[in-house]
Amino acid sequence: MKTRLLGALVGLAISFALPTYAQQKDVADPQTTQKILAICKATSEGQNNHDGAAIAALYTRDAIFVTTEGPITGRQAIQKWYTDLYQWWHPKNYITKLDGPLHLIGTAGNELWATGESSETGQGKTGEPIPIKGYWACIYVREADDWKIRMCIWNTTSDSVLRIHQSFAPQPAATPSPTASPSTQ
Repeated sequence: MKTRLLGALVGLAISFALPTYAQQKDVADPQTTQKILAICKATSEGQNNHDGAAIAALYTRDAIFVTTEGPITGRQAIQKWYTDLYQWWHPKNYITKLDGPLHLIGTAGNELWATGESSETGQGKTGEPIPIKGYWACIYVREADDWKIRMCIWNTTSDSVLRIHQSFAPQPAATPSPTASPSTQ
């Protein structure tokens, strides 16, 4: 009886250990993880410095960047999008972080995906701080010894969008007082 119980416990332990081991097979190695973290850091620096060219350089030539307004295709178009954005939006304290491990795509080890979140403080129309939060998902590809972003999708939380719209929405025109008398000339 003890042997059967021991055998059942060992079998149960193996059944729990195998899925964990299998899940680790699609996870990037520490060196690759450090390179992707460097891309995240460079993205944060580019955002904080309002440098569209620096951010665009992190993408492949044919990358796709999906924004809330739609997809932007190609490194040059991504740079233009950021340059245009920074004409009116001035983020500070931009931070991006990974939500978990980097997941390899396929067996060659040249592509992976990751998800994360970001936060920043923008400057409203009258200079007031606007805290912003969002989420992202990216696919990275190896180009020689480097990694680049092939596709990135991001969003902004609904409360962040509301804060932006409240700050930048046109203000209604002044309504004349009902007791004011019309001017005569």
